[in-house]
Amino acid sequence: MNELEELMIYKQYLELMYYTNMIIKKFPKSERFILCKDIKERTNDGLELILYTYKSFDHNQKLKYLNELDVKLKFLKVLIRVAFKNRYISKKNYEAWCKKVTNITNLMGGWIKQCRKQ
Repeated sequence: MNELEELMIYKQYLELMYYTNMIIKKFPKSERFILCKDIKERTNDGLELILYTYKSFDHNQKLKYLNELDVKLKFLKVLIRVAFKNRYISKKNYEAWCKKVTNITNLMGGWIKQCRKQ
């Protein structure tokens, strides 16, 4: 597990999960079982895909997992935008949250390039 904890995308994703859990506490109770549930599912699925990618030895399989992760992150950005448009989060929270997702997307892009070279 030490090698996994040194993986930059893993660290960044854990920070995203902690931030997400902190932010969704601000949502109204009526949205906690709808929008919050979707956001939590996407973030949990994303971490699972990172773990699958890390454990996979086949480069095609890694690319498959990374593409699925990309879709989850894009959908997460849409959900974050919905939360902002409905005024559940502030502009500052929106920008910080999107920045965290973008950083992970950039790291994932590097991982994809590395898999394609091999």
